[in-house]
Order: sequence, then C-alpha cells, then structure tokens
Amino acid sequence: MKAMIFAAGLGTRLKPLTDTMPKALVPLAGKSLLQWQVEKLRDAGIRDIVVNVHHFPDQIIEAVRAHNGWGCNIQISDERDQLLDTGGGLRKAQPLLTAGQEEPILACNVDILSNIDLKAFIAAYDPTTMGSLVVSDRQTQRYLLFDDEAILRGWANIATGVVRMAPLWLNKLAFSGMQILNPHIFDCMDRVVAEKGDTFSLIDLYLSLCETMTFKAYVPTNYRMMDVGKIDQIDEAERFAESL
Repeated sequence: MKAMIFAAGLGTRLKPLTDTMPKALVPLAGKSLLQWQVEKLRDAGIRDIVVNVHHFPDQIIEAVRAHNGWGCNIQISDERDQLLDTGGGLRKAQPLLTAGQEEPILACNVDILSNIDLKAFIAAYDPTTMGSLVVSDRQTQRYLLFDDEAILRGWANIATGVVRMAPLWLNKLAFSGMQILNPHIFDCMDRVVAEKGDTFSLIDLYLSLCETMTFKAYVPTNYRMMDVGKIDQIDEAERFAESL
C-alpha cells in the first residue's frame, strides 16, 4: 500500500507561523506535523509516500531531504503553480501513486493528529469497494450521511441546512480526513472534473460517485483526533501529540 499526505494547504488559520513556513512544518512537541504523519505511516508498514506541496514548497522538500524521508521513500507532487484541493491533488499525484502497480492508497491530511490504529484500518479495508472513510460521531457542522449498512449516501451542513444526495435522517458521521481508496478511483474522476475543473475536493468526488459506487464508513475504536487548524490551539495540540 502507498500513502499520500495532503500538505499543500496555505494554513491561513495558523498565521503568523505560516507567514514564514508551510503548515506541514509547524512544530509540535519536537516534531513537525509532517514528521508526525510520516512516522505513523512508517510504523504501520507504509514506506512509499507522496506529499503534495504548494506553500513554501522548497522548505518541505529540504526537510524531507535533510531527514532522509524519516525512513520512508517520499516523492513530491508539486502544486506550486496551482493549489488543487484534496481531490485535484490526488488526481495530479496519480503517476506517482500508481506507477508500475495498482495498490490501495491511504490518503490523509497533514494537520489531523489521531490515535487511529492504522494496521487495523488497513486490515479492515475491503478491496471490492471504492473506498473506506474514517469517520466518528464527534459533533461538527458538516457530516457525511451513511445508511444502515455504513454505505455513503450523502452530505449535510446542519448549520446552513444544505443537504446533498440523501435525506438528513440518515446516520450522520464526521469525516476525519483519512481514507483508503481503490486505485481504480482515478478511472472515475471525469464526471467531477467536467463539473468542477481541475480543483475539487475528495468530498466532491465521493458525492459524484456514491450513487453507483460503494464508499464505506470506518469508525475506529476509542478514537481520538485533533484538527490542528488554529493558532490558538497550538498548546492544546502539543499536549494531544504528546499523549499519542
């Protein structure tokens, strides 16, 4: 299995730190966010990793070089010319992710820390589906909607009342920015590209496909996670990282 870490974001909510560095290199408890993610993947047995870059890309490239990829084979998907969001970023990285063989892809956000057991998640992945999405019952404003068989049926923003694809009475679970995807998902992107262009999110992609393809919920046991998204959360995030 290969992995992709989405690290190209601008990190605007982490200013002023991200005025001089990419979000991926923001330090927490002695390690950068990128190092936390790479080491977690490495410890689960994944050593072939793609990292996309846009904001201060050369800093990320140099950090990977200086640390010898933290024991992994890290390739860079360069988005410095255009930030493509998660779905577009995955699509651009396809040549690096599928070169020579077709394997499932574990994709995750660089700024989400968690205690997920990646080996258990990988073992639970069903290759007959198009993907497995890590979700939880935490409270938020935006939810993925699943039926009683844990199959994705839609999306809702309960703050605005916007619902896409499915009725709101379905099971509401919060997405955690991590998924395992069937490599054949690249063959199914034309529809969303035609609608959105080259820049689109993975949620856009899933909703464009979920009527005809299966994406299943994966709810980790005793799950704890933190989105390191705001500058005033850094102290809390350091404590969280140290507890992992």
